[in-house]
Amino acid sequence: QVQLVESGGGLVQAGGSLRLSCAASERTFSMYAMGWSRQAPGKERELVAAISWRDESTHYADSVKGRFTISRDNAKYMVYLQMNSLKLEDTAVYYCAPRLYGRNWPPVSQGDFGSGGQGTQVTVFS
Repeated sequence: QVQLVESGGGLVQAGGSLRLSCAASERTFSMYAMGWSRQAPGKERELVAAISWRDESTHYADSVKGRFTISRDNAKYMVYLQMNSLKLEDTAVYYCAPRLYGRNWPPVSQGDFGSGGQGTQVTVFS
């Protein structure tokens, strides 16, 4: 099982940037597509970005496209989410997780991914 630790969240003014990091504990990390999802209070968890493991193809939810960038470093077992032009509605707990189900690309369901680590809180204020 891949163990994951998310970090990098915090308070940021609208329009600002944050870079989230996700550290994985196992070599098998490099065989999984990875995703970042988020969950705001009272809302369901949604997949915001994903990156494949073979050719590092990326996929973004429409709500973050053009503002967020997902990347990975398989040698360091790390996944990153660069978030720019943050909006109030980006406030949520962010999780990274491996894709455990499905082979089609892009992934369309948060349900394809594991639950992730403890998450990291991102709060955007005006």
